[in-house]
This record gives sequence, structure tokens and C-alpha cells, in this order.
Amino acid sequence: MNIPETKLPRVVIIGGGFAGVAIAKNLVRHKSFQIVLLDRQNYHTFQPLLYQVSTSSLEADSIAYPLRKIIKRGKNTFFRMANVTEIRPETKEVATSIGDIKYDYLIIATGAKTNFFGNKVIEKNAMRMKSLPQALNLRSLMLENLEQAVITTDEIKRKELLNFVIAGAGPTGVELAGGIAELRANVLPRDYPDMDFSQMQIHLIEGAGRVLPPMSPRASKSAEKFLKNLGVNIHLNTIVKNYEGNLVTTNTDLKLNTATFVWSAGVTGAPVEGVKADSIIKGANRYKVNEYNRIHGYQDVFAIGDIALMKTKDYDRGHPMVAQPAIQQGVHLAKNLVRISKGQNPEPFKYYDKGSMATVGRNKAVVDMGKLRFGGFFAWFVWMVIHLLFLVGFRNKLVTLFNWVYNYINFDKASRLIIRPFKNEEVIDHV
Repeated sequence: MNIPETKLPRVVIIGGGFAGVAIAKNLVRHKSFQIVLLDRQNYHTFQPLLYQVSTSSLEADSIAYPLRKIIKRGKNTFFRMANVTEIRPETKEVATSIGDIKYDYLIIATGAKTNFFGNKVIEKNAMRMKSLPQALNLRSLMLENLEQAVITTDEIKRKELLNFVIAGAGPTGVELAGGIAELRANVLPRDYPDMDFSQMQIHLIEGAGRVLPPMSPRASKSAEKFLKNLGVNIHLNTIVKNYEGNLVTTNTDLKLNTATFVWSAGVTGAPVEGVKADSIIKGANRYKVNEYNRIHGYQDVFAIGDIALMKTKDYDRGHPMVAQPAIQQGVHLAKNLVRISKGQNPEPFKYYDKGSMATVGRNKAVVDMGKLRFGGFFAWFVWMVIHLLFLVGFRNKLVTLFNWVYNYINFDKASRLIIRPFKNEEVIDHV
């Protein structure tokens, strides 16, 4: 790896997502550690806006930021692009595709991956959207299907190509369905004036009894109303059983023929080999951590973000697998490592819930913030401001804002490009 030897305690961080970036940025300010950040990609992805890459609102580089640039200010801070293969706590080593590295403190921030609940057929055939390559694959597939639909003379095939099915009505599914509906309403008819877009159908399938199950009933009701006004077909209390041969089958009589099937029905942790089995919560695939984010059974191995499951009085199933807990745990653990290095006792983590939100389309969003519940244009404006603030990098903020303003004024999305034709190959969606 070519990491210089040092007398400083070495902190190895696995993962450049929200949690990994948060702790790296905060530790860089201190000169009492050597920091080594490992990730299989050389960029940080702002995952909440992946759906906008898929629906041609933003280019990929608008929501990605170089990890080296994030940590460049640290004299004793290093980044290595590598695939972590194993952790060896007994020797305090991390094995990677580019060699092994010793650590004094290990931070696992590998995040989450798409959860197919053991269904190998759906895992093989469905599209997913947990990474930039996957978002670009989805964009290419949708545009390729539209190009095929405009030239085919087979009515049945055309309807299949114009049928878009999304499994999972959480924030990702709702935002993607709304984004595709906006394309159908405002953009695609101008691109394809010789095609009848009344044949284009968008189906959103949810196993629960309402959309946006993690949010308040009021937010769910508003989001469902917004989606229906956009012409999205919503199927509640419906579970997808299979997707093969372009046919979606469910636990009901619902069957849908589609060439574009997106799976956004859940996530699961992405643990690394080497940690004791009793330190991992089965089913969730998340590390069991205490109030200091220490992994159960270890003193110098920590987990933060989606991969960490910390049970508290208010969160008996762990904190939600979203950006805010990851960021807050990263910031907090950085402070605790400084305290530990000074011989002080660490302080327990306490999560501050800043609320949740989802956008459904132009001028349409829902927000749960404390006791406040609101939707519509103001919620949409709040959603935009919050996401701009948390984007990494001034250029990314500026480019994204410009694209949003341009799209809003011109009812247009400028990134309808098939840069690379989609190939149905597995794309790993975690560190």
C-alpha cells in the first residue's frame, strides 16, 4: 500500500460513504492520528440524488466528489482505492486487493446493499439503484427501451417496452416513480412526437398498506395523492414474487409485462469477512454495536452508519438506514477517538432526528420534521435546500442548482444520453 510507518495511532476507515467521509473529515482536523481511508471507488456518492441521474435530471459527476479532495488537507491522511477482502482482529490487520495494512483503530463504514430477500431470480434480472454505475445503467436501459419502442411495429412489444415497474414504495421508489412520470408528462412527448405516450404505464408496487411506510400517515397520504395525479399506478399490499422473461408476478392476480423492472424494496448491511458471527445481527447483516459504536466483542473495532445496529430506548431496531445517523455517528466517533487518545472516557452516542422527506415531482414533496407535517410546494423547496446544503463540493452544489433551475424553467432534462449501452452484468453496490 505504500503507507509510511508512523508513531501516531493509525485509524483505518473502510468506506467512503456518508459515515466514512464524516469521520475522516473530522479526524483530519487533528494531528494526533494517521488516517487511511479505503474504498473500492475513488469518489463519494450523494445517494439521495441517484434517482435524478437515472431520470436524466443530473449527470453523474454532479453527485460524486473525489475522496482524495475531501481529505487532502490532512498531512497524515491517505486514501487507497482497494477492495477490502477480510478483517483480522487477532493481528489488527485489514486484508485488501492491494495488500494488508495494520491498524490501531478500525472503523467499518461499508454501508448497505440492495436486499433481495433471498430471491436469486429477481436479483439476477432486476435493475437496482444503489450506486452511480447502477443509476447510469438504469438511465441507459430506459432510453434504449424508448428507442426500441418508437421503431417496433409489434403493439404487444411496444407496450412491454413502455411499461415501467418499480418494486418498493419507500423514498427511492416514490421519487423514481415521480421522476419517470415527470419525464412522461413534460419531456418525452417532445423527444418522440411520433409515439403515443398514453401507452406508457408506470407501476409502483408496495407490500405494505401505504406508500412511504417509514414516514407519517399524513406524508404517505399526500405522496399517494401526488403520484396518482401524475398518473402512477399504485399497488399496495402486493409483494413481487418473481421477474423472469420480462414478466412480473406477485402474490395477487397482478401480472405485468415489462422490459424495465426496478427493485427498491429494501436494503441490508454489507459486512466484511472476519468479524465474529455473534457480532452480526442475522437477517439485518449489520454489526451489533454499543453506545460508543464499538462492535460487540471488540475494543478497537468500530462500526458506523448503515452497517451499525445500535439498539436504544427510542430505536429498539437500530437507527434508520439513512444519511443523518451515518453523518452524526461519524462526527461523534471522531470526537470519541480524540478523547480516547487523551486518556479520557468516550461519550455515548445520541441521535438527533432532523426529520425525513421525499420528493414526488415538480412542486411536490412531503416533509416530516419533528411535529411538523407538510407537503406541496413549500416541502419541495425545503427538500431542494436541504439536499443542496448536504451535497459535497461547491461545484456540485452550483451545477445541481443550475440544472434544477434550468429544468424548472424549460420543463426539460438535459442528460438524456446513452453514454454506454446497458449490459446485464452484476454491479457490486457496496464497499
